[in-house]
Amino acid sequence: GKTSLLDHIRKAQVASGEAGGITQHIGAYRVHTDHGEICFIDTPGHAAFTAMRARGADCTDIVILVVAADDGVMPQTVEAINHARAAGAPLIIAINKIDRPDAKADRVRQELLQHEIVTEEMGGDILSVEVSAIQKTNLDKLEEAIILQSEILELAANPDRDADGVVLESRVDRGRGVVCTCLVQRGTLHVGDIVVAGSNWGRVRAMTDERAQNRVEAVPSTPVEVLGFNGPPSAGDEFVVVDSERRAREITEFRSMRSRDDASARSAALVNVDQMFLQAGEDGLQRLPMVIKGDVHGSVEAIVGSFEKLTEDNEEVRVQVLHSGVGGITESDITLANA
Repeated sequence: GKTSLLDHIRKAQVASGEAGGITQHIGAYRVHTDHGEICFIDTPGHAAFTAMRARGADCTDIVILVVAADDGVMPQTVEAINHARAAGAPLIIAINKIDRPDAKADRVRQELLQHEIVTEEMGGDILSVEVSAIQKTNLDKLEEAIILQSEILELAANPDRDADGVVLESRVDRGRGVVCTCLVQRGTLHVGDIVVAGSNWGRVRAMTDERAQNRVEAVPSTPVEVLGFNGPPSAGDEFVVVDSERRAREITEFRSMRSRDDASARSAALVNVDQMFLQAGEDGLQRLPMVIKGDVHGSVEAIVGSFEKLTEDNEEVRVQVLHSGVGGITESDITLANA
């Protein structure tokens, strides 16, 4: 119910466009409320997307945990609680679907007690709001709770400095090249700035907001899609504005050299098919080498994670991911698979 809640807060239709009603990419939205502006990052709740959500918690100030009043606390809920705790982010509990006849909000609060989450109704200090996305019940109260929490935390950022922030997602678009969803956390990002993220850099050619409107600048806590990177950075990389192209090249060359060293250390363990069967005789394990490509970095990561989990407990077969990347399947991928 996370995306449906957001849809009604920002009065748009996203959930209906998601495959199987499951959010697969991190979406970020700015919402204008009567109390001020809030930037929401909508993370996938599905178990396979743990890694993405773990990163999602790191770039947020407040985590809103959505629990369905009829389902109660599910395994993913516990996982989300752990991520929020690891990121040290304060929680607000949104108890959703209270319009359902079998909704029991108090049962949810009691189940949360087992995970050391004590809501105000239970004598603790964690805010909880009973909401319904379909009936639009108490959505304004949820916004008030967020603003209140941000005032207590004294959240502020300096807009008059060079921008830095986090890459939420990156993909390669056929017509536009590398498209990066970035969240500006400090400073103001302008078109024409030179930006470094991970081992990639670029000059900001254009920026668009979540409504696909062009922007010339992005102030703190604004999510924007940035064009102009030379390659797709990893989701979760931090981006910074640097003063010159030379500096950008130095940083990225050093970083890509370091990641090449890491990769070569890993690939030293790779084997060909004949050796694979010989080795299978030794430790009884057959390794299935794979090349994985996907449209965005987060999905690739989720797929790799799922494969590794599938074969963790298997005594006979292991999946070995030789290479994973973002974009279309290229000739070099085929050559690698062939080899």
